[in-house]
Formats: sequence, C-alpha cells, structure tokens
Amino acid sequence: MTTPPPTTDLSADEARRLVLRAQGFLGTPDRRAGVRGVLRHLGAVQLDTISVLARSHELIPYARLGAVGRKKVESAYWTDTHAFEYWSHAACILPIEEWPHFAFRRRAYRSRPHWNHQLPDGTYDQVIKQLRTEGPLTATELGGAKKTSEWWDWSGTKVAVERALMYGEVVCVERRGWKRVYDLAERAVPADLLHDELDDAECMRRLVRLAGQSLGVGTRADIADYHRLKGEQVDAVIADSGLVPVTVEGWGKPAWADPAALETPPRGRHRTTLLSPFDSLIWERARTERIFGFIHRLEAYVPKPKRVYGYFAMPVLAGGRLVGRVDPAREGSTLVARQVTLDGPKAVPAVAQALVEAASWVDCTDIRVERVDAPDLREPLAKEVTGALTTALR
Repeated sequence: MTTPPPTTDLSADEARRLVLRAQGFLGTPDRRAGVRGVLRHLGAVQLDTISVLARSHELIPYARLGAVGRKKVESAYWTDTHAFEYWSHAACILPIEEWPHFAFRRRAYRSRPHWNHQLPDGTYDQVIKQLRTEGPLTATELGGAKKTSEWWDWSGTKVAVERALMYGEVVCVERRGWKRVYDLAERAVPADLLHDELDDAECMRRLVRLAGQSLGVGTRADIADYHRLKGEQVDAVIADSGLVPVTVEGWGKPAWADPAALETPPRGRHRTTLLSPFDSLIWERARTERIFGFIHRLEAYVPKPKRVYGYFAMPVLAGGRLVGRVDPAREGSTLVARQVTLDGPKAVPAVAQALVEAASWVDCTDIRVERVDAPDLREPLAKEVTGALTTALR
C-alpha cells in the first residue's frame, strides 16, 4: 500500500490530547447521552469475567462519567434493543446499528471448516426450535452449559447456541448473573438492520472509520487492533474510509486521524480515574507505551509469584497522563489498595482522589492502603486518602 502524503504534522502531545478526547477523557462528557452515549462514542465496550471493583463493562462508563449507577449501566446496555454482544476487539457490547457491519465476520464463521468443539447431530436445530418457542433462554435453561465442571467442556447445547451466535442466527440480549441470555436474531435485531447485504469492503470501511474516530489518531496496527481486523483488510479500505494521513512526532510509522478531530484543538477538563485493564484507551500495549510512556500488563493470568503490579492492576489517569497503578480488592465496606505503584510524589493526590471516588461508587466507606512500591510514599498516600475520604463523607 502506498500511503498518501500526510495532511498534518502532530506533536506527540497533540496526538495524546486527540486520543484522550476521542476516548472521552478530555472535555465535558455528554451526560445526557449517558452510558449509551459512551458506547456509541467508543464503538465497542469489552466484556470480561473478572470482577474486582466491578466488571469491566461497568468500569468503562464509570471512568468517563463518574459514579453512574451500576444498575443503570446494565439497563442502558440491554434494554430497548440498544446493543448486542459479538466478537469485535474481543467479546464486546456493540451498538445495535453496527449489526450490518459485522456481516463479514458472520460469513467467515459460517464458512469456517474446523471448530474446537464437536456439534452433535440435530442439536443445532433443536436449540433454534427451543429458542423459537421458549426464548429468551440461558444455556442452562436450554439444557445445560457444560458436560463436566471444566470450563472448556461445553455441552452439545452450549456448542450449538454459541455456534448460532457466531453465525448471527442467535443474539445475546443480556447478561444475567454473567450468563448469556440468548434469543433469535429475528426477534432481537430491528428488522431494518437484520441483514447481511453489505459486502466485506463496505463492512471494513465502516469499521476502519469507526476505529479512527474512536482512537482520534492511530497507526495501521492501532486501527486494525480496535475491531481485530487484519492489516491487509485495513490497507484495502483506509484510503476510502474518510480518515486522513498524518505524521506524529516520535511514532516512526504512518498514522491516520479523524478529520473532524483535527478541526478543533482538544480542550477542557481532564478526568482523574481508575481504568479497567480492558479499557479501550489502553487496549494495545505498544500504543499505550508510545502515547503515554507507560507499560501496561494484565497479570491476572500470571502466576502470583511472578506478578509485578498485582492481580488486577488498574492504571490511574490524571491530567491526561497515566500516573500510577492500583491493585484493588474489597473487604466488606472497605476498598483495599493491595498494591500501589506511583509515578513519584506528584501522583499521590491524584491516586488518592481516584481511590476515594471509586470507593464511593461501589459503596465502600473506608479505604486501606497496603503496599506502595515506594515505601516512603505509603504514609503520604494514606494521609491524603484519609483527608479526601473525610471530605467526601461530609
């Protein structure tokens, strides 16, 4: 692919601010649009099973809007056929209007020659029939999710309904106690969106454009990673996507930006908050290091003795920078900062503020700071937390 000449030269700081605004962390958020506005703004909200303070799909709007009610978060995602769950960056909640643009992925699944799980004869048709007459249903209600207690040992029913989800014949319409609730797509997706008429190129153009808007500015790899496209798929459509080529100081690779984002310099209030490790601001490790000079690793699946920052270390965003990490836990009404990493003494007030706000959101009335990477900062952090907590509880 021959990249056209760049239209704009951006400093590293200008690019960082574009990214923060595009991701909803710089400027005044549109609170009237609420959680649904965050979902549409980002284009995808990742789901994950881990729940420490809250599940990741709850943490995403919280990080941008503040203490939005957790029940309101779930309601906003799942009522009024507003969203659907599908494979994007990972398992993600997606705006329902993007259903037609994932036709390329549904077609790919339908033509897939090999699967990890065998599908017993007749099970697929039986699941569709049962959903048609009894749905919406969980896999358990359909006849059982697992053959044994092993997480990977799916029952024939679970294999069938997950296959139907990938094909687009079935939709996850909500999560109930973290279980997917399945229904037929013909009931769950609005009739004007329920089609696979768009060809692969049209789907790619849309998703590349959306990724560029959600990122603000990104390299080919950044844009491909957002919805887990292949590099060559991005190459084939990026010239017609509406994104414009730019150069960014220190990036060393061609980049593309949302032209609307370039028209107005990013200004406004910076958000101070804990970030889910699955937040789209920090999805891609190389990008996070390039933009923020911050090494982000999820260590939940790393053996405990080998962890550096903790099980669910949450980066702390303040002043448009990543200034530390907190590995949190909850003990009754106490939020426990099991391990805190600080980018120097100046990070103490911001980390304390982020902890106090998070504690209030999850109905904790106390905070306990345990280990701090710089031992001489533990007492200042604990003191700052106590003062901020006292002020918040007045």
